[in-house]
Amino acid sequence: MSVICSALQWVLDRRLQQDEAACGEDRGNGGDGGVGSDDEPDWMRDFVIDKEEKKKEEKCGSVWGKPHSKKKSKEIPKDFRVMGVGEEKGRESLQKKIDAVEIGDKEFLLEEYESEDEKGLGSVVSKRKAVKTSFSSSSEDESGEEEEEEEKKLKVYFCSRTHSQLSQFIKELRRTVFANEMNVVSLGSRKNLCINEEVVALGNSTRINERCLELQKKKKNEATKVKNLKVGAGVCRTKASSGCPMLRKHRVQQEFRNEVSQQGPLDIEDLANLGRTMGACPYYGSRSLVQGADLVVLPYQSLLSKSSRETLGLNLKSNIIIIDEAHNLADSLINMYDSKITSSQLEIVHRHVERYFERFRNLLGPANRRYIQTLMVLMRAFLRALLDDKDGNLKDSCRDTAQASEESGACDFTMAINDFLFELNIDNINLVKLLKYIKESNIMHKVNGYGEKVATLAKIPAIHIIGEQAEEGSCISAFQALADILLSLTNNDGDGRIIISRSRSTSFKKQGGHIKYVMLSGEKIFSEIVDEAHAVVLVGGTLQPIEETRERLFPWLPPNQLHFFSCGHIVPPDSIMPIAVTRGPTGRSFDFSFSSRSSPDMMRELGLLLCNLVTVVHEGIVVFFPSFDYENRVYEHWKSSGILERIIKRKRVFREPRNNMDVESVLKEYKDTIDTISVMNSEVNQASHNGAILLAVVGAKLSEGINLSDGMGRCIVMVGLPYPSPSDIELLERIKHIEGFRNLKLPENPSVSSSYDLYSGDVQGGFDILRSCSHRGKEYYENLCMKAVNQSIGRAIRHINDYAAILLVDTRYASDSSKRSFSHPVTKLPQWIKDRFVSSTINYGEVHRLLHQFFKLKKTCCH
Repeated sequence: MSVICSALQWVLDRRLQQDEAACGEDRGNGGDGGVGSDDEPDWMRDFVIDKEEKKKEEKCGSVWGKPHSKKKSKEIPKDFRVMGVGEEKGRESLQKKIDAVEIGDKEFLLEEYESEDEKGLGSVVSKRKAVKTSFSSSSEDESGEEEEEEEKKLKVYFCSRTHSQLSQFIKELRRTVFANEMNVVSLGSRKNLCINEEVVALGNSTRINERCLELQKKKKNEATKVKNLKVGAGVCRTKASSGCPMLRKHRVQQEFRNEVSQQGPLDIEDLANLGRTMGACPYYGSRSLVQGADLVVLPYQSLLSKSSRETLGLNLKSNIIIIDEAHNLADSLINMYDSKITSSQLEIVHRHVERYFERFRNLLGPANRRYIQTLMVLMRAFLRALLDDKDGNLKDSCRDTAQASEESGACDFTMAINDFLFELNIDNINLVKLLKYIKESNIMHKVNGYGEKVATLAKIPAIHIIGEQAEEGSCISAFQALADILLSLTNNDGDGRIIISRSRSTSFKKQGGHIKYVMLSGEKIFSEIVDEAHAVVLVGGTLQPIEETRERLFPWLPPNQLHFFSCGHIVPPDSIMPIAVTRGPTGRSFDFSFSSRSSPDMMRELGLLLCNLVTVVHEGIVVFFPSFDYENRVYEHWKSSGILERIIKRKRVFREPRNNMDVESVLKEYKDTIDTISVMNSEVNQASHNGAILLAVVGAKLSEGINLSDGMGRCIVMVGLPYPSPSDIELLERIKHIEGFRNLKLPENPSVSSSYDLYSGDVQGGFDILRSCSHRGKEYYENLCMKAVNQSIGRAIRHINDYAAILLVDTRYASDSSKRSFSHPVTKLPQWIKDRFVSSTINYGEVHRLLHQFFKLKKTCCH
């Protein structure tokens, strides 16, 4: 609410100052913004009039539609033909079908390709480009004027990490006057907004995206076929049987846009429901409203990823950007620029490209042949790096580590980009030109389409066809992964590291490895956003220490351009009871460090603590564990020792599922159990007569962005200090980058070339690296832990009348205040918790007494 009222009022005040000048300057026909985007359906390009543009037409005399009449009159080259694929239906023999496909293979033939610097003065422009220009683009002058026009309209972009957090924002926005004064649009992923049941059934986000784009491409191809048939020989129109049914009716799409504009702020769920009711695509419908919007609400990925911004047509110039949940912004940002390809994906793409090249080799032009051969060279080089190839240079370099990690079967090592390219002998390949070729030539879809057709005809029985459909999109996904890796290799040498991970055969199966690029530097990425925007606002409850964020994202920013504001919590101090719990009921000290936490005694002591807490805490207790593995280990121990049975007698026990899709149902059942207790339902099951316990995991879905208000979180139990695993290669590379040193060799590998950092995958090696850090690396590691703690315990206090006990269970949380160092965990707790923190207790009995008094007092106050 603070963000909404301050930022949006500023925008309205600014608008008043600009209104008089806006009409006089805002003239011209304009284009439709993102007209060139490959993944936009044709109705978005062909139909550009919306509510805002009508206003402009009335106000300033713009005339819309002229560019499109010009566009329709452009001639499509007569020699651009695509054979129909429906003519084979009545044929009986397999041979005849294959013969028909041979003729129709021209559909998959790449058009003649020439890059810009290869064209001579008299060269002909690619036929593909001519078609694309005539089919999907207005004049450059007009689109340029529109962009200039839109720059003058101040926008606010609000982004957060999850769709649920964005829904909370929309809910609060509706309570303000701004809901009626501003045009608001919410953007979401296809997975959250798609209403085509056939596509949604695919489940996986990648496959949903691919299927959606494939349907758009089929629609475009079908339209191209119709136009060519008309231009070529006056043949009657073929029926457009392809494309998504939710995008076929332009009139319904416009009605959807109008309805969204009239209803005011809608969240993702509202948009999806409206789309289902009207039979219109909410994903593309919401995208088409961005230009006329005053406030755009969108997830991290859509705003922070440059490719996503370009696809959506987002213009950040001179606009306001508000980034919520910004405590892990640096890591979230650089993670978006990671890329990875597995050995199986490489094999899939190589097999498809090789088969394609064999079929069309003699029909392809010299440029196509050269680029395809270059692609195959790169894929073979990558496979040599991953597979057991005696000729691979990397194989020899890794041998020492492989022998050292014989038991785990892992051989992981990291390299700088340049070292990787030199070792594989691919440093002479122009990756920028190759990437441009992949993008412009449409080779991904040509190769995939030909592969699918060959596979379908080779496996005519229904069971085989089903098997092929199950793998639908796998080639496209793999090809995209290859393109992403190639793009990563064009980064500056010091911006990231290449991780090469290979696994040996186990007794059951052979597990392939992968090549992964890990982005380490976020400065350049974030500067693109900061340089464009009028202002960037980072918002979060656990932003401190801000210095780390500044160093990693905007170290170049002058101090006078960075303003930090912090305020106290709205909740009164007596509404929380934070305690460091150092000893359990039997007097044993709690030590949940990595080496001690799995001991049966430690797990038993934690169980006995819970047995006592269920007697003093009514309603809900949420226990946060460092990892799913440890939570499972503790749960199984409690189950076998009888402790779980004792707990269940007083409270029902729920566990956070690993699959995020199942979290909502578990959370709902947990909430219903608590609510039942609150209304004192006489028919409640005896197993849950005193509330419930929810076993959750730090860093999983329940620890961030979820409200555990009131009875759902009367007591938060934080088990240990949830430091990330020191065996995580990506984490160690990030720490080394932040610390400012590279190529740190582990003691057991002194003889290895300085080009490599070798990892055996053991925890001890990670600790060795951490011990080698002086300050910044350690500080980052500690901040990761404590920000996770702060996020987790912050789930419980959600409004002014809320109250909760917060138990930090580990001896490391307790310490004499006079002896606390800068890096002590308690120093990184929020001030509103530190002010009330009970850092030392004599024994568990004292903790129990404090809790009893706290809940007795709150119960009296509330009633």
